[in-house]
Amino acid sequence: MFTDYVKILIKSGDGGDGAVTFRREKYVAAGGPDGGDGGNGGNIYFKVDANSNTLIDFRYNKKYKAQNGENGSGNNCYGKKGEDLYINVPIGTIIKDAATGKIVADLSQKGQVELILKGGRGGKGNSHFATATRQVPRFAQGGEKGEEKEIILELKLLADVGLLGFPNVGKSTFLSVVTSAKPKIANYHFTTINPNLGVVKTKNGESFVLADIPGIIEGASEGIGLGIQFLRHVERTRLLLHVIDVSGTEGRDPVQDFYTINEELKKYSEKLAKRKQIIVANKIDIMQDENNLKKLEQLADKEEIELFKISGVTGQGIDNLINRVAQILKELPKEDLTEGEEKIVYTLEDKEEFTVTKQKEKFIVEGKAVYRIMSRVNMDDNESIYYFHKCLENTGINAKLKEMGIKQGNIVKMLDWEFEWYE
Repeated sequence: MFTDYVKILIKSGDGGDGAVTFRREKYVAAGGPDGGDGGNGGNIYFKVDANSNTLIDFRYNKKYKAQNGENGSGNNCYGKKGEDLYINVPIGTIIKDAATGKIVADLSQKGQVELILKGGRGGKGNSHFATATRQVPRFAQGGEKGEEKEIILELKLLADVGLLGFPNVGKSTFLSVVTSAKPKIANYHFTTINPNLGVVKTKNGESFVLADIPGIIEGASEGIGLGIQFLRHVERTRLLLHVIDVSGTEGRDPVQDFYTINEELKKYSEKLAKRKQIIVANKIDIMQDENNLKKLEQLADKEEIELFKISGVTGQGIDNLINRVAQILKELPKEDLTEGEEKIVYTLEDKEEFTVTKQKEKFIVEGKAVYRIMSRVNMDDNESIYYFHKCLENTGINAKLKEMGIKQGNIVKMLDWEFEWYE
């Protein structure tokens, strides 16, 4: 089974909590705070695996989680960092944010490793909060939660040349002749239901990768037929061989076929529609009359596209076509699908730190800043409460509440805690 599109959920590790501990030593009258820091949560990386060529494993395992960091302990002992998670994918895999559709990474190089999700930071132990006036801090930072994201994995074949055209125009036969690939061939539509790859070697010793893309029909960009799932494989190619049946055996209009396929490319991607093409007039060995070929030659002159006449069965004209393809590929640069786009690494600072909403006379404060503050305070300790008010000021929560018109006696809710506002 060929799987080239999956959605999965990934979660980086949570940071460990900082410890609230104090030195207890013989003959030491007043031991100070010695709580160690929590370990950072594990990151999530994606790595190109040379032995993988499909995303099928992700159909059965949809959730991946990195290891959490360990909590800190006494004697300033740090918690152990969570183990990073490396997820293997085939070369040619595109990672997208499922919510926005934006490309996160393009894993198109051998051995490539990309950091996608950073783990939560470990919390600081109480030893960090000791000051001249606060010598016995009974609070520490809680570890930050890891980030959770739904992402899309798309496998785009890494082929130099793509065979384009309607079903049953002879693409699979052509691939089997010029490469050692063994595609399924039969005289009915949609013989090819999976993309096939083959390596073409010219007589001059040059080589390139050729992909037989399953037949694209009108409406493919909207999912009709085999649909858009195979248009994504054309996106990787540098050159398109547009195979058209000129035999007339199925009563098709070759000119109409050319424009129909190119309209689907344009609907899918303007950039793809402008990709260099060569028209391959196939099945000339069983051509019933020359009208189809003449119309196609006139089209090629009008669109300024090269045209080659071949027969996939007899081999006529194939050598000239292959040599020309090899020559063109020398002049066409390889493209990076993420070129010009800022690469995303999801971190805990990507989202707004906090939000404030008003419900009648109650102000509700939510967000990551709230979780961080509330996880590091002890409401039973006066010094910790003082630290809490300082955090509200430093993060801008107090300023935001004042901006929204909070008044004396109004209630502020943060997580499960409610406080009465006073000036």
